[in-house]
Amino acid sequence: MEKRSKLLRKLMLAMMVAMGVVISPILRIEGMCPMAHFINILCSVLLGPWYSLLCATLIGVIRMFFMGIPPLALTGAVFGAILSGVFYRASKGKLICAVIGEVIGTGIVGAILSYPVMTFIWGRTGLTWMFYVPSFISGTLIGGIIAFVFLIALRKTGMLAKIQISLGAKVYDKSEADNKQPIANKTEC
Repeated sequence: MEKRSKLLRKLMLAMMVAMGVVISPILRIEGMCPMAHFINILCSVLLGPWYSLLCATLIGVIRMFFMGIPPLALTGAVFGAILSGVFYRASKGKLICAVIGEVIGTGIVGAILSYPVMTFIWGRTGLTWMFYVPSFISGTLIGGIIAFVFLIALRKTGMLAKIQISLGAKVYDKSEADNKQPIANKTEC
C-alpha cells in the first residue's frame, strides 16, 4: 500500500506541475497568475507543504526557461506554496488556513522579496518594496477563492478524504476518513 501511495503522490505531483505550466498562460491576468495559487493550495491540501514547494519550484523553473517569464515565477509562488501547506497542517485541516497561508506567503512575503530580485538581479528600475503587493494579493485572492470553493465541493462529496487516503496524505476530516477505510481496518463493537 505504501509503495502504491508513493507512486500516486509522484503522479499527482507530475499532473499538478503539468497543469500549472499549461493553465498559467491561458488563465492569466496581467501581473497576476491566479491559477498558480489555485495549484499551490490544491497541492498543499492533497500532498503537503514539501510537495507543494517542489511543485511551485518546478512550475516556476519551467515557466522561466521555456516561456521567458521573469524570476517572479519563483518569488511569486514558492513562499505561498510552503506557507499554505504549513498553515493547513498547523490548523489541523482548515481549508481557509491553506488559503490564508498562500495569501501571506505570496501576497506579502513573495511580493516584498520580489523587489530586490527584480531590481538587483533582473535590473528593473523604478520599483519600490511594495510595488508587487497589490497585484500579488489580488492574484492570490482570486486563486485562493477558486481553490477554496473547489476543495469545499470535494469535501462535501467525501472525495477530498478519499483522495488524501489514496495518496497517503494526512486526513483531517475524520468522519470522512473513517467511512472510507477498508472494512478490514474497522473494529466492530
